[in-house]
Amino acid sequence: MKIKVLGALSAEVNGVSIVPTAGKPRQILALLALYPGRVVPVPTLMEELWGTELPQSGLTTLQTYIHQLRRRLGTAMGPGSPEAAKDVLVTRYGGYLLQVPADAVDVHAYKGLVEAGRQAFDDGEDAQASMLLREALDLWDGSALVDVRVGPMLDIEVMRLEESRLVARERRIDADLRLGRHAEILAELTDIIARYPEHEGLHSQAMVALYRAGRQAAALDVYRRLRIRLNADLGVEPSPQLQRLHQAMLAVDPRLDVIAGPQRIATFDLYAA
Repeated sequence: MKIKVLGALSAEVNGVSIVPTAGKPRQILALLALYPGRVVPVPTLMEELWGTELPQSGLTTLQTYIHQLRRRLGTAMGPGSPEAAKDVLVTRYGGYLLQVPADAVDVHAYKGLVEAGRQAFDDGEDAQASMLLREALDLWDGSALVDVRVGPMLDIEVMRLEESRLVARERRIDADLRLGRHAEILAELTDIIARYPEHEGLHSQAMVALYRAGRQAAALDVYRRLRIRLNADLGVEPSPQLQRLHQAMLAVDPRLDVIAGPQRIATFDLYAA
């Protein structure tokens, strides 16, 4: 079985999709896929489907959805399969589990690449870090579970994945900046700060990339626009380290020209206290 959750939900057995068209069975499959080989308790599944307002027939309806998923599994596995669908979508005391190896789900590969990329970044192996993190991000094909109506449990998981994706992207950009690739990532940074207009780390990266590309005025304008937005929306000033980065640009601090070296720090932390 191959399952993808980093984008539209996809689950195939022998090249045949087992993803149901109905919304609630899709939610069940998605939640079980995020925990391969682990029991997802019945109360967790029911909260995902109905929140806190559980119908009286909730347990019976959940069992019906499980039966529907098993039927799709069995059809895809074929009559000659040595495994029965109930051995893949397994009933355990108090819950259900999807008995598949972790590497059958794309999240497993993603997390492994991110961890390896993070380690390479911390070790100062910037080219390796950039490559690994880029591979991890390339596994995404849109927002996580973009075609699944998420309940409270999946909503938490999707938020975690999206936050992880943003952190991985920020770290990969840091690695590219340390490699002197500021010109190559300017277009990406312009797009991403428009999507995250109050994210100081991403704005610091855009400022440094523009500054190193010889566009000091544009770098200072990124700071100015962020400051106006933070004041208007939240009533706060940019963080001290971002203010120090701004002052360093005004003073043409030579530390801004450092591309790679022994510091091994993130762009946002260049002027941390």
